[in-house]
This record gives sequence, structure tokens and C-alpha cells, in this order.
Amino acid sequence: MSFQTRDGRDWTPQYLTSIDAKKCIGCGRCFKVCGRDVMTLKGISEDGEFVNLDDDDDEIEKKTMVLNDQGACIGCGACARVCPANCQAHISAVPEAA
Repeated sequence: MSFQTRDGRDWTPQYLTSIDAKKCIGCGRCFKVCGRDVMTLKGISEDGEFVNLDDDDDEIEKKTMVLNDQGACIGCGACARVCPANCQAHISAVPEAA
């Protein structure tokens, strides 16, 4: 199997594998460009644990993006292109030999 664009150029998907919560500024730009629900915005509590933003019980120290459905990523790389914090890690998909 080979990966090519519609006009025949070679293309290698870059799949999102992780988001560094220490670097992420929680701006949501990556979430807005991803139509596949790969990421979601969470809060980080005073204890350093991820919490839902609608939880009123915990004090939220910071907001950050986390992986929601990593398997839904198609490797388009849009999230990496809009991220001002460079907090994402991606892995290249290697085409299978024919």
C-alpha cells in the first residue's frame, strides 16, 4: 500500500501520539481544526490530575488538551501546524511494501 495525494504526490501521514501537558497552553486551536474528536480539553487540578472542566469540586490550575480518541487520527497534521506551543508528538506512518 502506498500513500499518495489525489494528484499522485507521495504523502506520509503524521499520527498524533501524545500531547505534553506541561507545554500545552490550552488554547484549543488544535481541537478546532480537528474534525475527528481526537483531542479534548481538560483541566488540571491542584493535585496535578486531569479533571473535566464541568466539575465544580476541583480547583482548576490550568487547561490543557489531552488525547480523546487517538485511533481516530488520520495523520493530516493540521493540529501540529496550528499549535503555537509545539507540544504535540507525532509518528510517521510507513507505507507497507507491495
